[in-house]
Amino acid sequence: MGTLGESVRLAFGLLLSGDAVLWHTVARSLLVSGLACAFACVVGLPLSAWLALARFAGRGAVVTVLNALLAVPSVLVGLLVYLLLSRSGPLGHLGWLFSLHAMVLAQALLVLPLVAALTRQLIEDAHARGGEQLQSLGAGRALRALLLAWDERHALLTVLITVFGRAISEVGTVMIVGGNIEGYTRVMTTAIALETSKGDLPLALALGLVLLLVVWALHALVAVLRRLGQRGTAAVETAA
Repeated sequence: MGTLGESVRLAFGLLLSGDAVLWHTVARSLLVSGLACAFACVVGLPLSAWLALARFAGRGAVVTVLNALLAVPSVLVGLLVYLLLSRSGPLGHLGWLFSLHAMVLAQALLVLPLVAALTRQLIEDAHARGGEQLQSLGAGRALRALLLAWDERHALLTVLITVFGRAISEVGTVMIVGGNIEGYTRVMTTAIALETSKGDLPLALALGLVLLLVVWALHALVAVLRRLGQRGTAAVETAA
């Protein structure tokens, strides 16, 4: 108990003293996860909008595969990216292995199915409620997708926040392709794993507290957005 209490005391000391190693690691984590989510959204949002409204042979199989990708282990994604970026891999000439580029790529591929699957379901449900009316007014597929996404903007932001939370809490993928290099590719989750194994509990606890704070803030933001969405829906129904 004494060791735990001392570790907690030292952890808060690191947080309050502005420890450079700790806060640089936090900033690196936010940067990597933020870029990964941005790239995943650039690809995933248009793909999911198209898939939500398109009708073609084999669409059900595509949706099934997309949903199945949600269950792919993160370490497997890390392994695939490692093989792609290794010297003998097809992208080895880029020299990205054990760099922030590799970590961003791996996290983007990890969360891309989450972006696509959740957004597809969101837009498809919205289209079932109001898509026919928009189509009767002459709105094309792209315009319908845009209008439906805007109408569900609070729910869409909730999806994006959930995706960011998934990315920043990831450890296996980024450790495989980043190498957990101190001052370069070490992020919060990999640093927690390493410092715990080394017995440096104060730093691990401090990073864990920051990570918990980030996750808590994300969930609080989701709750606020959900409440705003409910108020907007209630206001529309009242006006109608």
